[in-house]
Amino acid sequence: MASRFSGPRPPRGIAYRVLGAYSRVAQRLRGGARPFEGAEEELLEEASARTGLDDYGDEAFRQGLGILLEGYDREAGLNAFGRINVRAELLGVLSARLGLIDQWKRRPEVRSTPVERPLFIVGLPRTGTSALHDLLAEDPAHQVLEYWLAASPTPRPTEAISRKDPRMRAARRELRAIYALDPGLRALHDMRAEGPEECRHLFRHNFLDDTFDSMATLPRYGEWFREQDLAHVYAWHRDALALVQSTTPGRRWVLKYPAHLRNLDLLFETYPDACVIQTHRDPVDVLPSLCSLVYRLRCLYSDDVDPRAVGRWQLEMWAQILDQGLEMRRRHDPARFHDVHFTEFQRDPVASIRAVQARLGGSFDDESACRIERYRAAHPRGEHGRHRYRAEDYGLSDARIRERFAAYREAFELDRPR
Repeated sequence: MASRFSGPRPPRGIAYRVLGAYSRVAQRLRGGARPFEGAEEELLEEASARTGLDDYGDEAFRQGLGILLEGYDREAGLNAFGRINVRAELLGVLSARLGLIDQWKRRPEVRSTPVERPLFIVGLPRTGTSALHDLLAEDPAHQVLEYWLAASPTPRPTEAISRKDPRMRAARRELRAIYALDPGLRALHDMRAEGPEECRHLFRHNFLDDTFDSMATLPRYGEWFREQDLAHVYAWHRDALALVQSTTPGRRWVLKYPAHLRNLDLLFETYPDACVIQTHRDPVDVLPSLCSLVYRLRCLYSDDVDPRAVGRWQLEMWAQILDQGLEMRRRHDPARFHDVHFTEFQRDPVASIRAVQARLGGSFDDESACRIERYRAAHPRGEHGRHRYRAEDYGLSDARIRERFAAYREAFELDRPR
């Protein structure tokens, strides 16, 4: 159906148009039935059939799954792609959960192995977190969760994974499908099957993660999720990393997920020797871009997305997260933090990486600088096109953004030229 709301409509690939036609036919045949109502047991059984495994561990995860399923039916307004992709995502998450539990049972000793001195990249999205993650991943002393490995954690292969490996091929298919539906998305957020990925996937195994309600309109799930104690989810996160690193124990983890910023206390409780890199950029420049990304992702799942509602939600959510991060940073040793300002990083990424290594413990030499320059030459800025957006499309103004983020902007002197 056409959206009731006026706003920027993302360009669509042929795959989206084909699925749109399918959606209209399928809706008539279903007569309005809710595809996820009562589907919990069916999904669990299908994931078990796919993997040949049936031990899901602690069943507390089923509460979040149930709230999600209800929200997908009653709130999200899913279109054809949304229904297909949600089902595939949920089956993938359940299969990954089964696989992790099976591997922990086979190798129980890995869960007691420490994950030492990990680096976590946090910060408002669209502030250079991905670019920083990419460059730190070039250091052979580091390890990251590649997209294919984040989706299905296993002990890291001791040799480079083949492009024909079923896990790599599945990750490539998934990303191709996303970019086929909205070709312009890659200019906003370029994901590669073999490239560094956010560790958000590890939270999804317990159905407790921010990205569920970023991709679809799920207000009840979002309210429920933000009231949950995530201690067991961070313990799961650590145990998953311990399994992956069991074949590469000497390499330091570099992980990225902006939402860690609201959970710094838990992060340090779980990883007592962790260090945090926080990226910064004026929210006036960031919020419209972030709203555009969230809006376009939601438009893949639904034909009925209100861009102004996205703007209100993102403004308030990220202002709260940054305020929480400020408060929690004051409770921890400043030596565990390093700040990277977007303009300085863009101007001289080599100097920025050198400063990270000097402060948080690492080595940097001429070869390090060469690796960074080679990566930048292979992946120039804007290689997948330009991202265009306007604050007013999301009901935002520069003045409103400055006011809501005043504490954060003052704390990190974002109103001063750099």
